[in-house]
Amino acid sequence: MYVKSFRELTFWVKSMVLAKEIYRLTDSFPKQETYGLSSQMRRSAVSIPSNIAEGKQRNNLREYIQFLGIAYGSSAELETQMLLAIDIYGNKDEYTKAFHILHEVQRILNAVIKKLKAKS
Repeated sequence: MYVKSFRELTFWVKSMVLAKEIYRLTDSFPKQETYGLSSQMRRSAVSIPSNIAEGKQRNNLREYIQFLGIAYGSSAELETQMLLAIDIYGNKDEYTKAFHILHEVQRILNAVIKKLKAKS
């Protein structure tokens, strides 16, 4: 099945849900984190669907793989930041949904990257 738009990609949709969840979680951070961990987590979360979308729109397989790799890297950044946020501010249970979505997106990204690399 040919996908015309990045909006049809399941892992893009899931990464958008993840970004919204990160915004929800960081809303409860202290005011002094506005330009610290909260901002960094939001940027990492937004970077995932943004890079998926940009790569898909490039119409070049090599560039698409590169942008998916960047999205995967951003997901690792976000995971690290989430672990730090739990240690500093939060209850691990609050992050269960976000971790579930994040790991699902990471699994899909990894599989798609492998598949596309084999194709190229």
